[in-house]
Amino acid sequence: MFKFARVRTIIDKEWAEVFKNRVVLFTIILMPVLFTLLPLGMLYFFGHNAAMQGGDSADVPAQFAMTCGNLPMMDCVQIFMVNEFMLLYLIMPIMIPIAIAAYGIVGEKTTRSLEPLLATPVTTEELLAGKGLSAVIPAVIATWGCFIIFLLAVPVTGVSKEVLVYIAGPTWVLAIFLVGPLMSVMAVNFAIFVSSRTADPRVAEQISAVLIMPVMLVLFGQLAGFIILNVKLVMITAAALVVLDIAMIRLAARLFRRETILTGWK
Repeated sequence: MFKFARVRTIIDKEWAEVFKNRVVLFTIILMPVLFTLLPLGMLYFFGHNAAMQGGDSADVPAQFAMTCGNLPMMDCVQIFMVNEFMLLYLIMPIMIPIAIAAYGIVGEKTTRSLEPLLATPVTTEELLAGKGLSAVIPAVIATWGCFIIFLLAVPVTGVSKEVLVYIAGPTWVLAIFLVGPLMSVMAVNFAIFVSSRTADPRVAEQISAVLIMPVMLVLFGQLAGFIILNVKLVMITAAALVVLDIAMIRLAARLFRRETILTGWK
């Protein structure tokens, strides 16, 4: 029978071990701070640059107009720039859980601590849930927390009301609070899959980082004007991630069958 108390125990155990690692702490702390300060700094620069004032909609490049319509040039530039930087908030829920899962899961191989854990009454489902949540929860909290701080700090940058409304609009709220956690679950399960094939946490982390590529493709697609990030695209992405997450959870469960763990993880 599935017991949440056992899952909580596994989560506490994972955090006690993983957060001792400086690489993991570096990823959890520095990355969110950097990804929050960068867009704020750029918005402040453009918001206080008088030379950008006075542009009209006729001056707006085509790729800007597709995103912000008939807003003034300066507002369009800021919104276009925000779209690029906000994709960084979709990298955090990928990189942070990968770092935690790589050291928390592959670490079981190097420290030989998996066998004693399997000797306890914990089930495979509880083990997977505990390890997965121990990586997902910090990533989601860091992403959501930094996004909220970003929203609270944006008015200080001097951007217009239209830019504020766009940033706090449904597109990015759905992307951060819905797509972000789904991407985090995907990253954790992919890390579990990779870790079953390697014994080095750094190798597992580097291979799992391939999940950043779709986000980078969206970033470059926006720059080129091929992709317009909107609510429809966000919802389609979320639906696809739900299906992908379910498939990867099942795959991870197969790799973690009790009868094969001890013989396969050598």
